[in-house]
Amino acid sequence: MVTAPAVVIEPQAGWRLPDLRELWRYRDLYAFLVMRNVRVRYSQSVLGVGWAIIQPLFSMIVFTVVFGRLAGIKSDGVPYAVFSLAALVPWTFFANSLTEATDSMVSQANLIGKIYFPRAILPLAAVTSKGVDFLLALGMLAALLAWYRQVPTAAIVFLPLVVLILMCAATGTGMWLTAMAVRYRDVKYAMAIVVQLLMYFAPVVYPASIVPARYRTLYALNPMVGVIEGFRSALLGTHAFPWMDVAIGGTVAVLLLVWGMLYFSRAERFFVDVA
Repeated sequence: MVTAPAVVIEPQAGWRLPDLRELWRYRDLYAFLVMRNVRVRYSQSVLGVGWAIIQPLFSMIVFTVVFGRLAGIKSDGVPYAVFSLAALVPWTFFANSLTEATDSMVSQANLIGKIYFPRAILPLAAVTSKGVDFLLALGMLAALLAWYRQVPTAAIVFLPLVVLILMCAATGTGMWLTAMAVRYRDVKYAMAIVVQLLMYFAPVVYPASIVPARYRTLYALNPMVGVIEGFRSALLGTHAFPWMDVAIGGTVAVLLLVWGMLYFSRAERFFVDVA
């Protein structure tokens, strides 16, 4: 009688990146978790996926009234509604990805204690599932652009690059926060405050042009600066494509991705014990 070879799974110490071949072997589980996250989020909901566009839509309305009308913040010569929504679409994806990823390990504590699978799948699936909301919000933004007769510029060909930077920043930061949240539960409760504060360090409600030139390099270290300004340049033509902001932000986003994966892999051996 032929018996299957025994596979011994041991925790690995040191700094290392996740095993990409192992992640690929578990791709079916990854796809299942992505679809499950989407279904759970909108199941037994009257509006269903409509909630994906309600958050940026209502934020846009509030920002237009408060910041555009009452505060009189400039919008680089375009209607404040499209100016703010062009920033809210990527920002909402980034903020919600961080929140969803941070809770992904803690909420699945029973699962990770019973069976083995690459733990990195959980935050990756959490971020990817928010991509559905992102695509729906993009559709709403396209409709608003058509309403205001705003024609995208030739720089729209660079939009995939900007989205890639957005994904790298969200995934890297999400994986780091996920590992932190397993060991320090305060991280989960602090996320609402942190995300709210981070929004004002990015040009969501104001144009980046108001930031003094001597601080622009430091300001661009926030990857969302290049992402948001890239969206506005490509879709609204408010200014030339911000290559400097995109280059700096893209570099930081890649570093965040590498750091997030390294930190997650280093902390992974403690997850079952403390989750």
